[in-house]
Amino acid sequence: MATSPVAVMDVDKLSYEIFSLLESKFLFGAGGCLSSPGPCTPARPFVDGRVRVLAIDGCGGSGAADALLAAAALARLEARLRERVGDSDARVADFFDVAAGSGAGGVLAAMLFLRGADGRPRYTAEEALEFVAASVGRDWAGRRGRWARLFRGGARGAERSFRRVFGDATLKDTVAPLLVPCYDLATAAPFVFSRADAVESDSFDFSLRDVCAATCAAGSTAAAVRSVDGRTAIAAASGGVAAMGNPAAAAITHVLHNKQEFPLATSVDDLLVLSIGTGAASSSSSAGAGWNTPMPTRSPSPRELARVAAEGVADMVDESVAMAFGHTSGSNYVRIQASKTATTALHADTAAAAGAMLSQRNVESVLFRGRRMSERTNAEKVDAVAAELVKEHERRRRSPLPNVVIKQVGTPRLSSATTASSATTTRTASTLASPASYGSRQ
Repeated sequence: MATSPVAVMDVDKLSYEIFSLLESKFLFGAGGCLSSPGPCTPARPFVDGRVRVLAIDGCGGSGAADALLAAAALARLEARLRERVGDSDARVADFFDVAAGSGAGGVLAAMLFLRGADGRPRYTAEEALEFVAASVGRDWAGRRGRWARLFRGGARGAERSFRRVFGDATLKDTVAPLLVPCYDLATAAPFVFSRADAVESDSFDFSLRDVCAATCAAGSTAAAVRSVDGRTAIAAASGGVAAMGNPAAAAITHVLHNKQEFPLATSVDDLLVLSIGTGAASSSSSAGAGWNTPMPTRSPSPRELARVAAEGVADMVDESVAMAFGHTSGSNYVRIQASKTATTALHADTAAAAGAMLSQRNVESVLFRGRRMSERTNAEKVDAVAAELVKEHERRRRSPLPNVVIKQVGTPRLSSATTASSATTTRTASTLASPASYGSRQ
């Protein structure tokens, strides 16, 4: 008995559907289970660009040295972006959709994403670098200078310094989503300061100076902070402990599960992540030590042990994130890190120290191939990221749909189906139409 053409077509269709399901479940690729946090779905038939994520490390008991690599890398990035778009006033925050930072990295992220009186990012990356360099001063360990006072949670020096930098601004007063972690001693659990939560309720809105004091609180000193309405109290310890020194994973999770502001981000293939390590110098007990130098015989202090643990876990987070990105690691996920020993001899010259960090090549994770030395220096990676960020800007100019919708203050909660309204700022072609209209500039 002959098989009818209709039956053959049905069998072919069923076979195709079964193969597609197996492919989406068990093979790498956009929308596959191995690269997607949610249920497996076929890849989207069109590309809407990538959500741009900036993550800056910070270890427990951070000092100015922990922020030097990030500040130098971001200053270089901003300079390259300005060259490529032909706008001398372009800022780093104009080219990222979300930023996360812990410890010293949290201070840098808050500075760069703080909205000024004109609606633009208040500080340039060069100004942030100057602040860090001046704070390091002649003492690499950070015992003198403004930055040292910032890391004594609750101290008067920190309060004055942060007030000068941030004034009365709160989490709501940032040009894009900001995530800054700390560890709440009252609940013995991590707590993440988030602009997305602050916009929803004053009970989760905190002044930026308190946010920075919380994520920088070092040692046994806790920073007691309250929300702007006084309803939420946090006894904060270092954000380096809460975010394990590396907030990249927290930032990625935030984007993939925040469908209100990032409706089209379904997998890591939809992200472009720049993660910057601390580039911290070694402790004085091992200053100048190389790979073959014997470890000091004296017992390390509790603070040194905490730092080693934080840096080790930060590297583990980096390796896990790199594996999650699979074959797109290196293009969709870029990690910048400096040697912990190469900068210890540059005590007196912060400019030379920053340059040395950018000229280094870091060890990176390779899918199914362990670890290897990067083929590019940190400076070359920064330049490559600048090119990708500008390409993303051009993609958004051509895209008919927004892929990022940032909710504004004082507006009703948007449904998941809403993509843009008068109450939102859409960081797409409508606000990025020309080099003269970046980010929050209207």
